[in-house]
Amino acid sequence: MNKFILMAAAAVCALPSFAQEKAIPADSLVFTTVKENAVTSIKNQNNSGTCWSYSALAFLESEVLKKDPSKTDIDLCESFLVSKTYTDRADRNVRTHGDASFSQGGSFYDAIFCMERYGLIPEGIMPYPITPYGDSLFNFTNFFPPMEAYVKAISGSNAKKLNPIWKKDVQGMLDNYFGKCPTEFEYKGKKYTPQSFVKDYLKLDPNDYVSLTSYTHEPFYSSFILEIQDNWRWASSYNLPLDEFMRVMEESVKNGWTFAWGSDVSEDGFSRRTGKNKCVATVPDTKSTAGVGSDQSRWTGEKAGANIAQADAAGEKVITQELRQEGYDNWTTTDDHGMQIYGIAKDQHGKEYFMMKNSWGEYGPYKGFWYVSKPFVAYKTMNIVINKNAIPKDIRKKLGI
Repeated sequence: MNKFILMAAAAVCALPSFAQEKAIPADSLVFTTVKENAVTSIKNQNNSGTCWSYSALAFLESEVLKKDPSKTDIDLCESFLVSKTYTDRADRNVRTHGDASFSQGGSFYDAIFCMERYGLIPEGIMPYPITPYGDSLFNFTNFFPPMEAYVKAISGSNAKKLNPIWKKDVQGMLDNYFGKCPTEFEYKGKKYTPQSFVKDYLKLDPNDYVSLTSYTHEPFYSSFILEIQDNWRWASSYNLPLDEFMRVMEESVKNGWTFAWGSDVSEDGFSRRTGKNKCVATVPDTKSTAGVGSDQSRWTGEKAGANIAQADAAGEKVITQELRQEGYDNWTTTDDHGMQIYGIAKDQHGKEYFMMKNSWGEYGPYKGFWYVSKPFVAYKTMNIVINKNAIPKDIRKKLGI
């Protein structure tokens, strides 16, 4: 099942209507839903680097809803997943003498691994959102740095023999913040273990989930370990050509599926602070000729008057496999954030966007939801985790799954 990588209250949301009755500026985007799949309510990771847990569990909640639409109050517990993951990650860091990173971040695979190894639990069983520290939302400012320093001290120790008591110390720090992970609990009048909750109530199979990506430094239609620090479990992703990668995402959504989406959100086109089109992600093309005729042109071979970038009809860069690979190779595409893609919409010009669920609370004009252009997804997606049954049959056959 090692085919993954990378990469943070309930009731199915009745998403807000984004069409506005009042007159809008001509340069503002107005979106109409093309296809929208069921998601649960917006959550808030607050001051923590746990987007991977929120987005992975949001995706799994949608998987539950797809199987049983009546379970509209499904809400999985981030505290359980994070606590189990940090315990394992501390162990891996120490075993590798600090070479495997220990940080707040994580991957979608952490949720799949936890589901298979430890199980999952519903929200409300552990103290969060009213943690023992008194935080109403995750706030790792005081909790995580001391634990990080402790793990670093152990992994960097010159001791010839480690006393295994260090694991209990780390577990105590986690228990003090999140509360102890239960081995048994009651939910809706029935008793479960975390493992039986996955099997008997959620009815999810960890083997249904795979990770996909698209890079040229490894062969297509094979799997490889994506070189990301937060891929500390060294999980692997299936590698597809960009056109087929995009086809999987588009067709899966149109056929009723969602997926966990890992991406670079540090780009200027990921508009979260200012501007009329806040909470929209695009790849604007400047058609820059800067540097032509200068030293840059001697290195790049650009001729005077040439456009360095190509644009589509809507003014976004045309994303190629080569451009995507370049961003990964030169670190301009970075491993930033985990989210959930759940729908497709179009703007008033007919251009399509993916609909994205974030974990920053009810932020922005769409109350926590975003619109992400297809060029942005093609360019800046690190990987996705998806139900293998959502992948078109001909592509599944090429991957051997």
